[in-house]
Amino acid sequence: MRILFIGDIVGKVGRQAISEWLPKLKQRYHPTVTIVNAENAAHGKGLTEKIYKELLRNGVDFMTMGNHTYGQREIYDFIQDATRLVRPANFPDEAPGIGMRIINLNNKKLAVINLQGRSFMPDIDDPFKKANQLIEEAQKETDYIFIDFHAETTSEKNAMAWFLDGRASAVVGTHTHIQTSDNRILPQGTAFITDVGMTGYYDGILGINRDEIIKRFLTSLPQRHVVPDEGRSVLSGVIVDLKEDGTAKNIERILINDDHPFEA
Repeated sequence: MRILFIGDIVGKVGRQAISEWLPKLKQRYHPTVTIVNAENAAHGKGLTEKIYKELLRNGVDFMTMGNHTYGQREIYDFIQDATRLVRPANFPDEAPGIGMRIINLNNKKLAVINLQGRSFMPDIDDPFKKANQLIEEAQKETDYIFIDFHAETTSEKNAMAWFLDGRASAVVGTHTHIQTSDNRILPQGTAFITDVGMTGYYDGILGINRDEIIKRFLTSLPQRHVVPDEGRSVLSGVIVDLKEDGTAKNIERILINDDHPFEA
């Protein structure tokens, strides 16, 4: 089993990067499944049904979300029927959508779980207890378990990975938009990276126009986040190779931008 996971797609520039680079990445790596984090795909906040379908047409197989899951009002109208999408499982039960789906791939079953951290994030249900619950359910019928942990702090993401070592096939961190260089296989066989990074506008700050962000730091005044529709892009991701026993044998970082060009 080979999983290609691409980090937080931000706006139109990020979606264009998917359209341009995903076919080439698939040609090189031949993934069994391609998963992306799409919580920023619509103008930097949320996901629309049109963009959901656009990403599927461009070769994405499955999507995870995060704290901006409900950033676009229309997601309430389609999330229940979006069978290739999960939102953080530790959202309250009243929140539409689900946090784990099990997909069939070449006679193998993969559980895709989305969780959200609580450190410097909204005070929602405990992601550690929810992870325990869902993994117990998934282990009854799946061969592999993949977790996107959408969290702010490196410590919480590291804690989750060690907590799940040997029980999850892979735990990848998202949300902070900067790729970390700590990809590794933990002692009991779980692949981990603190943050996969983002896919979006390369010359901004976390995919957002840098002028407003800098002004906010200079003045401490609220600023509107502007996500450019054009400009240089970066694509961040990982390739995770899993063994027959459900543990990981490799996790490799992918970073494509003008300073790290893709080599065919």
